[in-house]
Amino acid sequence: MREKPSFNHIAESGGIRMADVSAKPITARWARAEAVVRLGPAVAAMLGSELRSAKGPVLETARLAGILAAKRTAELIPLCHPIPLDVVRVEAVLEGDTVRIVSSVRCRHTTGVEMEALTAAAVAALTVYDMCKSAGKGMEIVSVRLLEKKGGQSGDWRRKEADSR
Repeated sequence: MREKPSFNHIAESGGIRMADVSAKPITARWARAEAVVRLGPAVAAMLGSELRSAKGPVLETARLAGILAAKRTAELIPLCHPIPLDVVRVEAVLEGDTVRIVSSVRCRHTTGVEMEALTAAAVAALTVYDMCKSAGKGMEIVSVRLLEKKGGQSGDWRRKEADSR
């Protein structure tokens, strides 16, 4: 039976703390996340016709930014543990007037990689916005969310189909 859920970054005193993962076994961990950027019809048409902006190839640059961001998650999010990542994959696809970004991250460690997958997707989405903002500033990052995770003490988790796009 699992323990009652809690905020493991909040100490009993109410202050913040880094979670102690020293007693956990090293196991395979995997997570997948997505971000969706709504471009609008005009920006999507421009992106679809060239897949480039004045700053270079948009989707490839977003993919690379996402990979780099996953590797630096512990520097960006104060209580994340630095994790040696085995692989980071980021895909960015133009679907109608949106860009859908899906990241997946894998490692063997004592803590999960959900934050690395979410960071990869979020930064890739921000990169799409940055590279397309000269064509229109009305774009929106409409979601950043975990799709699934495998491994670790809490086990496997997958977003229910009703929660998906």
